[in-house]
Amino acid sequence: MKLQRAFPEDYLAGFPWHPHRGIETITYVLAGSVEHGDSLGNKGKMTAGDVQWMTAGSGILHQEMPKGDQQGRMHGFQLWANLPSSLKMTDPRYQDIPASAIPEVTDDDGTRVRIICGEFWGKRGPVEGVAADPNYLDISVAPGQRKRLKVETTRNAFAYVFAGSGTFRDSSEPRAVLTEQVAKRDAPPVYDAGNHSLVLFDRGDEIVVQAGNEGIRFLLVSGKPIEEPVAWYGPIVMNTQEQLRQAIAELQTGAFIKHR
Repeated sequence: MKLQRAFPEDYLAGFPWHPHRGIETITYVLAGSVEHGDSLGNKGKMTAGDVQWMTAGSGILHQEMPKGDQQGRMHGFQLWANLPSSLKMTDPRYQDIPASAIPEVTDDDGTRVRIICGEFWGKRGPVEGVAADPNYLDISVAPGQRKRLKVETTRNAFAYVFAGSGTFRDSSEPRAVLTEQVAKRDAPPVYDAGNHSLVLFDRGDEIVVQAGNEGIRFLLVSGKPIEEPVAWYGPIVMNTQEQLRQAIAELQTGAFIKHR
């Protein structure tokens, strides 16, 4: 899996037409909006709280053009979920999910969880059919609270902190996250730790988070490991270098899109 985060400085140029193959993407908008279109003729607009799930499969061309809200804010995430080899060349498809369709549950201690994908606390998120079968949760824990959260033992899991601070038990040290400078394409990548750091968890049946004085908000993502070789070049994720070369050659000859 790969997680990308968008900031105001990243979206100025937008993301004009570009290809994807071999993956699924789950886009989650927190502030601002994103207009999108694809080679299947789909068009739409996502606003704060909305989610889009796209299966690139055998290949799709699409564009994403973010825009800030009235305060100039643009904030969101895009999770890339790998497809197993048996589904790499499946038909492309996608689904737009409005914020109103995403369940949110609040525990007695004030912990709030938006369930984007998977099942948690008896609620199921609206995004279904993702091959990696991820749980994708937006979790807010109140200041000073200590919270235990269940995670299946068969899954790999990580947390991405994007507001507040806190600590996690039985996790890796917080890792600075590589931030791609989209607005300045020639600028070198930078590792930005700040309050947006990634922590990885060993396999187990729960994670424990201790919120700091400002509380903590983070994405908790877990998924079943595919355990297949990965060959990755930009927006194309396959299993072998030969498959990558074929995809690039098809882009150059106009044979990349298999379904229109």
